[in-house]
Amino acid sequence: MHKSSGTAFILWLPCLLGVCGLHRFYMGKYVTGTLWLLTFGLIGIGQFIDLFLINGMVRSANEDDALSRAYNAVLRNAASRQQA
Repeated sequence: MHKSSGTAFILWLPCLLGVCGLHRFYMGKYVTGTLWLLTFGLIGIGQFIDLFLINGMVRSANEDDALSRAYNAVLRNAASRQQA
């Protein structure tokens, strides 16, 4: 699923109300998302740093998703050739 920087920034905003890490869950980073949630974004420092890293995290998540889809397509193609 294609990730959006706008959505990630919107999910970053609830940290201003004390709910941190939602943008990390959106990126599929469940361990650090839980850590951010339980520690107020590493006492706010990690949450603030993420404000500048969100675009790179979105780009990385989208690249990983594209590679995964391409790999799965290759595997399906190879499996269909074996069956033929």
